[in-house]
Formats: sequence, structure tokens, C-alpha cells
Amino acid sequence: MERKKKIQELIHSGTVPVCDGAWGTFLQQLGLQPGECPEEWNLSHPDLVLKIATAYVEAGADIIETNSFGGSRIKLAHYGLSERAYEINREAAKISRMAAGSRIIVMGSVGPTGKLLVTGDVTPDELYDAFREQSVALEDGGADAIVIETMSDPEEAAIAVRAARENTSCEIVCTFTFEKNKDGVYRTMMGYRPSDIALMFKESGVDILGTNCGNGSEGMIPILKEFSETWPEIPLIVQANAGLPQTFEGKTVYPESPQLMASRVFQLLDAGATVIGGCCGTNPEHIRTIKRQLTSSNK
Repeated sequence: MERKKKIQELIHSGTVPVCDGAWGTFLQQLGLQPGECPEEWNLSHPDLVLKIATAYVEAGADIIETNSFGGSRIKLAHYGLSERAYEINREAAKISRMAAGSRIIVMGSVGPTGKLLVTGDVTPDELYDAFREQSVALEDGGADAIVIETMSDPEEAAIAVRAARENTSCEIVCTFTFEKNKDGVYRTMMGYRPSDIALMFKESGVDILGTNCGNGSEGMIPILKEFSETWPEIPLIVQANAGLPQTFEGKTVYPESPQLMASRVFQLLDAGATVIGGCCGTNPEHIRTIKRQLTSSNK
């Protein structure tokens, strides 16, 4: 199965592709209620999901994701929607493809299932089947790439990478979330450093590796450096939060302005990033400002 290489082609052309920003907080602004299934909106509110995708395209994103982060049948079981997993993911990709047209890359979002292999909550075969179904549906809906994101358990991530690689022709992107521990070292919730992840995934067939969520843009710099030093050849994607969330007057706010995030773009590139986007707290203005910063530097 010949694999699509659209993101890598952009990178090799000398471009720094810009990915989109947060979807969850955007959905909440449009009326998603606590306890409601975000992915079900692909069926019941496709116009509002399209509004998000379109906003990021208009902001200048070269890559947009899909509203499918929690779209595995395992995750959807919480809402009684397991049997609609294929439909939900296919529609997620169709909506983003509609916004993207033929020029913008669509990257199908696959998040963790919330079930732990180590405690026996789920079996490797169950994970594989769920990730296979999700990845196939995303490709069928028009996704060019699959991003397995916000991962903490490398075993779950490796199963997701294999399921996508063996059953689709999509580029495979995989990102992990790290936190700075009291020893001053960045580790996943399961205790793995970026260097550990890089070594574990060298033979996995992943096309692009990286980090998302968990940190503001400054905190991503040492993570990228460790990835790059361990595996210099792999393209790296970074999708930082707009800073660490804070509570202000009962609301969660993210302190990094679009201008502040954009001011760190070149530090991220120096650390090894080849694709830059946003995660929690970022919005189209963050993406527009990052894109402007990169574009102005190429003039």
C-alpha cells in the first residue's frame, strides 16, 4: 500500500507547515455542554463543526484536524455510540475535507481510549480493532494523514500506529504529552522521556513524531531538543497549549497570547520542530499570528 506523503512533501519543499489549534474549547464556545459527546456533533451539528474547520483554514493553516479525538468505539461506549464509530469518524473527515478543499491537508485525529493495558481494562486486540476501524473511517472520509495524539502509554500508541499503518495509505503522525517532574525531566504520565519514546518508535513506521498538549510553547523546547538529539532524521510536530491553564473568576483561561506564542516560533524551529500548531487554549488568531510570523521571515 503506497503511503501518502503530503506533510513530508511540504517540509521537504522548505515550508514550515502550520497546523490548526484547539477544537474542544471552540466546540464549547459554540454550545457543547458538559457531558455531551463532542464527536456526535459530526452527525447532529455538522454546520458548527464545519465552522471550526473553516475558521482554521481562513486563519492560514496548512493542515487541519478532524472532530474525532474521542472517536474510537471504546471511548464512544461511554455515550452508547460504539456502533456508530465508523459513521462518526467518516463524517468528521468529510467535514474537514469540505473546509480544506484540495489544497489543505486533513489530519484525522485519534486520541487515547482511556483504557489501560497494564491494568487489563482492555486487550491489545481490542485496541487494534478500535484504532483500525477509526483510521479506516477517517481515510474513507477524506483524511490524508492520521494523527495519534496526546498519548502517554507508548504501547497503546504503538498499537494505534500499527493499525493505521497496516489498514490505510495515510501518513502516520504520533504525538505524546509530557509533564515536567520534580526531577526537572519531562516524562509522560507512564514515566517515559522523549528520548525513550524516540528509541521505541524508530522501527514503528511512524512518519512524523512529536508532542502536544500539557505544556505552553516554552516548555516544548526541551522536549523537542531531546527528540531531535535522539532521532535527528524524524520530522517533528509541536502543538503547544496557550500556556498552562489557570482559573480566573471561575473560568479556565490560557495565558499565552497569539503574539507571545508566535514570538517563540523560531526557538521551536531551532529545537527541531518542522511542523507547528496549537492545542488547548489556542484559536484561529493564534494560528494566524504564527503563520504571519513564519511568512514574514521568508520574505
